[in-house]
Amino acid sequence: MLQSRHLPALIVVLLLIHAGCTKEAPPPVSTVVPSDHVAPSPVGTTQTVLEKTFKLSTSSVFPFEIPAHAVQPHLHGIFQSFVGQVHGASDDTANIDFLIMNEEQESNFAGNRPSEALFTVESSHNQAVNFDLPASMNQPVKYYLVFRNPQKSGRVVEANFRIDF
Repeated sequence: MLQSRHLPALIVVLLLIHAGCTKEAPPPVSTVVPSDHVAPSPVGTTQTVLEKTFKLSTSSVFPFEIPAHAVQPHLHGIFQSFVGQVHGASDDTANIDFLIMNEEQESNFAGNRPSEALFTVESSHNQAVNFDLPASMNQPVKYYLVFRNPQKSGRVVEANFRIDF
């Protein structure tokens, strides 16, 4: 038989045992499955980059983005420039420059700092373009179509560009 002086100690022990048995289990450690981070592949799709007729006095820049996981993005299209108005004179007097730039190159271009381009067409008024861009890996990548008018007189450009993945 228990003596009354041991009863408080026994109650404390029983409460501790009960508290130890009713502890909540820690949340399960989440395991990261590599397939959880795989984005849909853009392979087999086409995206319109530029489909526009616009006035060109000095330069015009059109940004576009390659989605992540694009292994072989291929830019293709055509531009034609005219003097004064659409379907006006389209000969050597309508020549412009066309460039494809990445973000760093475009930043230098916008800041009037010397810059290279990934692709350049100089002094043309009618040009088809086919260019393979680098793979985008795990992050989207921004590029720019740049039309430049060295003459700084009224040109109108008709441009249609798409990208295949």
